[in-house]
Amino acid sequence: MDDALPVELVDAARRVIDENRAKGRRVAVAESCTGGLVSAALTSISGSSDVFEVGFITYSNEAKMSALGVDSNILETFGAVSIATAWAMAQGTLDHSTADVSVSITGIAGPDGGSEKKPVGTVVFARARRGSDPDDIIADIKY
Repeated sequence: MDDALPVELVDAARRVIDENRAKGRRVAVAESCTGGLVSAALTSISGSSDVFEVGFITYSNEAKMSALGVDSNILETFGAVSIATAWAMAQGTLDHSTADVSVSITGIAGPDGGSEKKPVGTVVFARARRGSDPDDIIADIKY
């Protein structure tokens, strides 16, 4: 499968798998705009099943709410592409798995749907770790 993915993506996935394996951690992912590409990259690594637990593809707001428990108020107030939503997705991924660490990705893939405030290509990432303070938000937005 990794022949179909860019080498840079596979290399990054290999680092994620290797580093989390070394720390004895299980990983889960919640994806929106990437539509499963991150999960595909992680599972393209031979032996990744001892690290990668689950990938949630929550493209719609309804899926974010039903699969991950993202509160509708967060989506209505901040939008699907926001640090608040990415953080809720990451936390929801931990709540709906036994993973030790989760990463979420949400964004505006395009070609339509962007705005002046959130142009096409805007991507928000968040990470959550089981047992960490839920107020300790680890998130970033890229334009």
